[in-house]
Amino acid sequence: MSKTYNIGVIGYGMAAKVFHIPLIAVTPSMKLHTIVQRTPTASNSASKDHPGVKIVPSVDELFADPEINIVIVTSTPETHFSFTKAALEAGKHVLVEKPFVPTAAEAQRLIEVSQQTKKLLCVYQNRRWDTDFLTFRKLQREGTLGRLVEFETHFDRHRLDRPETWKGTLGMDQAGGVVYDLGTHLIDQVVVAFGMPQEVTGVLANQRGDEGEPDSMTALLRYTQGKEKGLLATVKAAVISPETAQLRYWVRGTKGSFKKYHLDVQEDQLKAGMKPGDEGYGIESNDMSGRLVVMEGDTPKESIWTNVEPESYAALYQQFAKAIDQGASEAVPVKASEARDVLRIIEAVRESARSKKTIVL
Repeated sequence: MSKTYNIGVIGYGMAAKVFHIPLIAVTPSMKLHTIVQRTPTASNSASKDHPGVKIVPSVDELFADPEINIVIVTSTPETHFSFTKAALEAGKHVLVEKPFVPTAAEAQRLIEVSQQTKKLLCVYQNRRWDTDFLTFRKLQREGTLGRLVEFETHFDRHRLDRPETWKGTLGMDQAGGVVYDLGTHLIDQVVVAFGMPQEVTGVLANQRGDEGEPDSMTALLRYTQGKEKGLLATVKAAVISPETAQLRYWVRGTKGSFKKYHLDVQEDQLKAGMKPGDEGYGIESNDMSGRLVVMEGDTPKESIWTNVEPESYAALYQQFAKAIDQGASEAVPVKASEARDVLRIIEAVRESARSKKTIVL
């Protein structure tokens, strides 16, 4: 029987309230023990929302508490490196929100600290557990589409106003903006499915037309060797996209194609107060299903292709708890080394956009 781990959460914004505390609540081996909230307000008070939980104003109190086993870092990304390093050195296992840290070099340093302290480090790349991504992965494993030649992954929206959160106010050097917010998710899925690309071409633009950081990106990730040789992965995130149904995936291969619209429903369900295990959690309506085309001789045949059964974002927490039980760094569901490699690609996207050249990794 696994032990119960006391959890300390740094930050009390949307990430903590929507993506982490509800998942802690449905993970049997985890107990919410402490929340760090520096400036509570009448409308945003951790003590009011969680009367049985210890609320502290500083991370130092959290790190010094011997009862805390795991620290969840949900603060803004420019704080991730210092908070994660301090937590590891205080003898805590750590789960960090994405984007992991601003640079691949910082990621590598935290990997080294994790190894030195013998504490496990995980990154919250929850969209590996998007049900439509798992559906594509099943098609990929079974070879339904044949040899894949193009994989498009989109996170497009129509939002004319720049957000006032870190996503719209922090510069890219602090891991702010679209490349680190949405690009992290999209690129991580590509690496999970296909491994590291060999060439990266990036275009960053400001579709809103203001003077802020780039708010849209297109990245071309080319595979020129290995079993994925010939594959082109296109990663796109846009803020000017007036559509009734936003494209999410378009995958093409020698035997067929798969096209999916709409975003995975789990985020909206969590925002509405649902939790994994609730009836209907993670299940989208039939009209959101993807379309599968397979070749029958020379004729393409289309069918509606519903998602696989949801695993839910809670799987990440459950697998991290199991890795800690076993003391097995290789069992961590999203390894810091994988997040580091995603940052390497992001840095190549930025350099390509700056130099207007393709970057060879």
